[in-house]
Amino acid sequence: MTTVAAASLEQRIKTRARAMGFDPVGITRLGPAATYAAFAGWLEQGYAGEMTYLARGAEKRRDTTLPFGGVRSAVVVALNYGGKQPAGSIARYARGDDYHDVMTARLEELHEWLEAECGRDVRGKAYVDTGPILERDLAQRAGLGWIGKNTMLINPKRGSFFFLGALFVDLELEADAPFETDHCGSCTRCLDACPTGAFVAPHELDARRCISYLTIEHRSEIAPELQPLMGELLYGCDVCQDVCPWNRKFATELGDHALAPRPENLDPDPQSLVDLTEEAFRARFARSPIKRAKRSGMARNAAIAIRNRGGPGRGARFASRPGDD
Repeated sequence: MTTVAAASLEQRIKTRARAMGFDPVGITRLGPAATYAAFAGWLEQGYAGEMTYLARGAEKRRDTTLPFGGVRSAVVVALNYGGKQPAGSIARYARGDDYHDVMTARLEELHEWLEAECGRDVRGKAYVDTGPILERDLAQRAGLGWIGKNTMLINPKRGSFFFLGALFVDLELEADAPFETDHCGSCTRCLDACPTGAFVAPHELDARRCISYLTIEHRSEIAPELQPLMGELLYGCDVCQDVCPWNRKFATELGDHALAPRPENLDPDPQSLVDLTEEAFRARFARSPIKRAKRSGMARNAAIAIRNRGGPGRGARFASRPGDD
C-alpha cells in the first residue's frame, strides 16, 4: 500500500490562498529589506513629490519585522486585475471596487483559517498598501517575480497587472526561494513609452513627472508643461505596463468578479466629473480607489483632459492593449 505524505502547512496555506483567488503565492521570512537603501536615496532625491507620508514611516521600511512586533514570516500574495481590458482614461486597477477592501478581507479570512488549522491563536496582520512596507521587495524575496525597469513587480507567467498583499504571522514558516533573475534584459520599451519621461534611469522613477502620481497623489496644480503630455488620462496610467513584452504575452482577462469594472468608470465624460458636487463625488466613488484623488483632484484632471482633446498629448487614447501589435 502506498503512503501519501501529508501536505506541509506551507503547502496547505498556498492551496487555501489560491482557492481564494490569489495567484501567485509565496512565503518568506521577515527581516532587512534589500532595497531599503535605494528607497532612502529615492526619498532624498525628492522623487516622492508631495507624498510626505512615505518619509514618516521610512525607518520602519528597512526591516519587515518592525511594523508589527512578534511576527516571523509573511505569506505574500498577488491578485490579478485584468491586463487585457481595453486601455482607457481610468487605469485598469481602479475601475472596480477598492482592492484594499477586497484583498484585506480575504487575507483576514486566510488568517482565521490559519488559526483553525494550527489550533491556536496566531499573531498576525494583513497588509495591502497600508503599512510601512516595501511590498515589491517582500514579493521578490517570496519568489513572486523581479522588479522591472518600470519599477513594477513582474512575474514571468503573469506579467505585472496584479495587486500585492501580505499576511504577517508569528509562525516560523519555510521560505520559498527568492526571485533573483532580472528578465528585462536590454529592453527599454517602458522607459521609452512614458508620456512624461518620468524615468530618470532604469528602475528609478521621478514620481513628480509620473501621470499616476500627478492624477492621484499630487494635490497642487500640475505643472503647465506636463499637462499637454497627460492626454485624456483622468486617474492613473498603464502605459509603461501596456508596452511591456511580459504583459503583451502573459496578461490575462479579469477573472475576479469582485474587481469587475463599474460601468461609470469606463471612459467617463470628463465634463461630468468637473460638474460633480462634493456629495455626488462621495456617492459615485464610494468603496472605489478613485476617492483617493478627492473631488478637487478629479475635477482638475478632467479639466486638463478636456483641454487636451484633439491635442498632441500621449495618453489612454493612444495606448495599445497587451497582446495587440
